[in-house]
Amino acid sequence: MKKMLWILLFLPMLVHGQGHETQLKKIYDTELSSGHTYENLRYLCKEIGNRLSGSPGAAAAVEWTKQLMESYGFDTVYLQPVMVPHWERGGKDVVRVVNSKTHGTVELASLALGNTQGTGAKGLLGQVVEVKGLAGLQALGSQVKGKIVFFNEPMDPTKVDAFEAYSGAVGQRSSGAAEAAKFGAIATVVRSMNNRVDDYAHTGNQRYAPNGPALPALAISTQDAELLSSLLADQSDLQLYLESHGEMKTEKLSYNVIGELRGSEKPEEIIAVGGHLDSWDVGEGAHDDGAGCMQGIEVLRLYKQLGWKPKRTLRAVMWMNEENGLRGGQEYARVAKERGEKHIAAIESDSGGFLPIGFSSTGTPEQRAKIASWAELLRPYQLWNLQKPGGGADIGPLRDQGTLLIGLLPDSQKYFIYHHTEADVFEAVDKRELELGAAGMAALVYLLDQEGIQ
Repeated sequence: MKKMLWILLFLPMLVHGQGHETQLKKIYDTELSSGHTYENLRYLCKEIGNRLSGSPGAAAAVEWTKQLMESYGFDTVYLQPVMVPHWERGGKDVVRVVNSKTHGTVELASLALGNTQGTGAKGLLGQVVEVKGLAGLQALGSQVKGKIVFFNEPMDPTKVDAFEAYSGAVGQRSSGAAEAAKFGAIATVVRSMNNRVDDYAHTGNQRYAPNGPALPALAISTQDAELLSSLLADQSDLQLYLESHGEMKTEKLSYNVIGELRGSEKPEEIIAVGGHLDSWDVGEGAHDDGAGCMQGIEVLRLYKQLGWKPKRTLRAVMWMNEENGLRGGQEYARVAKERGEKHIAAIESDSGGFLPIGFSSTGTPEQRAKIASWAELLRPYQLWNLQKPGGGADIGPLRDQGTLLIGLLPDSQKYFIYHHTEADVFEAVDKRELELGAAGMAALVYLLDQEGIQ
């Protein structure tokens, strides 16, 4: 009798766990043998290309991803309007050493930073002074007046997590021009956010202070940052010529692209998954963030291929304007709140299409404990890291609605080689690693869908 009671009490739990294992294997087997993620990324990169907000490429990507999700037979596919900033680079960027006693004239690999007001065709000439990050600028203060500030703080090589190293250095890029303007500087040049020394310049967003001067702001490659620093060590009166043509245009109407599978049991509970559709205007936006977008679409496509009906509503979301405004994520959260929608979880992939090693998360202790409870189910797929806090920039605005925020966590070591550069192209993405990321996201969505979360 006791044995029979034990069976009645615990057999459903055992079957349930075994069922999860079986279904997760189906997800991985299907994606790794017949997935669409890689081919879809190829089309996005090679047929459409880079997709800065407000550009023709961004508009084409909106239309194509909408048609792609419609072709997969998702229950609903729609566009969510959002006004986005429209910045154009406008021409070739130039950073040139003009008076080196040892090298003469030296052209440095450069890219203007996003949202930057350019110098115009006449360019700008000035003496350059080197500082180590924002702290170095503060130490010099008014001594930079009338000069070009060269921010040369490298990403910390002792940080094993490359994103941690990036966070420690990126302030000089994002707010360096605004801070230098306070001391009367005439322009800024920043060492690219890269954890190795090479000859690729990295762009990225920068923000001016409200009503403050709009200084030209450009980045140079880490290799040329090393060169410039060495030239300055021997010659304090070194001068740079800068030329850039960036200009902010009138805002444009764009869209978040949303595909949905309606829940069969609890349709009011929503699980969102995706990435940001926009990219910078160099390269093809493959790792940042074409990979995340195609992985998000693939999650829902796998449900369709496997013939599964989700219990909860699943949404693949292609957010617009993460790179230079975050308008898409903000508008998505605003509309969700206005409609009274209940997002129980949101998963963003925006760390590249590299080998996935787990998921970061931000939520209540109970929500994060739920993710941790699936460790043994995810471990066979090498998704071992479930402890790191985090989520994603586009899903961040959902946090005040109680949503569990989750980020796909790939190995970070190579990401900043490609981040915001001409090198971020389709060929830089490994097919199997990309597909493992898609399968991992689908596996977590399946567990969230089956068990829910408070």
